[in-house]
Amino acid sequence: MAFQIPAHASRLSTPIATQTLLGSVLGIVALGMAITGLIAYLLPNTSYGVGLIAMLVGFGVLFAINATRANDTLSLLLFYLFAALEGLGLAPVIHNYATAIGPDVVVDAALTTALGMAVLAGVVYVTGLDLRRFAGWLYAALIGLVLVGLVSMFVHFVSPTVYSWVTLAIFAGLTLVDFARIRAGGDGFTPVQIAVHIYLDAINIFLALLQIFGGRRRD
Repeated sequence: MAFQIPAHASRLSTPIATQTLLGSVLGIVALGMAITGLIAYLLPNTSYGVGLIAMLVGFGVLFAINATRANDTLSLLLFYLFAALEGLGLAPVIHNYATAIGPDVVVDAALTTALGMAVLAGVVYVTGLDLRRFAGWLYAALIGLVLVGLVSMFVHFVSPTVYSWVTLAIFAGLTLVDFARIRAGGDGFTPVQIAVHIYLDAINIFLALLQIFGGRRRD
């Protein structure tokens, strides 16, 4: 599972025009995803050890992004650095699925993620659904999920498929929350901060779908 940053990080005081914010966030996320995909594609033989180090460094970069929120250019560059580190961290995982099951499972997971994110955004903008009041519950569920995952690494009491479906549900909820923030004018967050949230939602949904689709192919 990729990292997620808390929703109570320091915020702006002035709302941003919704359409301007949406365009900025989607543009930032799209380029970030492109960087992640390119790094994963160019460095498929990255070891799991190097990938883990990249993820840990990325965790530190997340804090740096929040700390430099007042400097748009610097925080944006840090986000793209984070996206590159994520690509390095995900490279061995993606390569393993591509070689063990086939590249189609990776493509299917990526396309389903993109379609799912578009549908969730559409639900928020068409219906006005606002789940921001449930954000705290979703983050609590995410923390619980991470703890269960850590314990399961040693005890193996949770099916990977079940874990992936729960992950998918939680991050679908967080995606709805994040698009509701955009619709509300940012909810006090900068475009880069919201882009980080949307990016991490998408990455975690992609990984969950990769496990679900991969499990079906193995069966």
